[in-house]
Amino acid sequence: MRQSITQDDLRTLLREADAAARRLVRKLHLQPADFDDVRQDLLTDALARLPAFDARRGSLGAFAGLVMANHATRIGQRIRNHRRMFGAVPVSLDEPGVRGSRETFGASLAEEQSLAAMLGAWVNPIFAIERRQDLERGLSRLDATGRHLAAELAGCSSHRLAKLGRGARATLYRRTRDLRLRLMAAGVSAA
Repeated sequence: MRQSITQDDLRTLLREADAAARRLVRKLHLQPADFDDVRQDLLTDALARLPAFDARRGSLGAFAGLVMANHATRIGQRIRNHRRMFGAVPVSLDEPGVRGSRETFGASLAEEQSLAAMLGAWVNPIFAIERRQDLERGLSRLDATGRHLAAELAGCSSHRLAKLGRGARATLYRRTRDLRLRLMAAGVSAA
């Protein structure tokens, strides 16, 4: 294991990091200001993996290039996942929702779509009452076995019930699917 790196090795690492960062910034259409952050992330990962370098198997440049290419792939996937989840360009809730309208984008969102609703902090009381009535109506159409299974499934999954010895996994999955279909026929959809 090497304790220090020479000036030539450092230049090689910096050259490979520059090339990999430039490629990633260009490929993902990142801002030029992101170049330094990507380069630093690539260098940090390469330096952490440097003890695995074996000069008998190849040059430092080839090792660094491969390590940085692999890490650039992981960085790119993280960026793509983030864009897929939040969009390519962040949108402010204070921006106008429709051209010519004074209503903001945030004001056009329903309360059921808000962050608080997603985190369980806000529930529309009318919606909660209607949901409970639908559920009671759906459960009243089930036989005793179906109601018992629905009560057990409220606390855990079919897989967990099978592990607890409540029946064969395939049977529980089939009964769960049948239960879902009967509730859907009664007008109760998945929450």
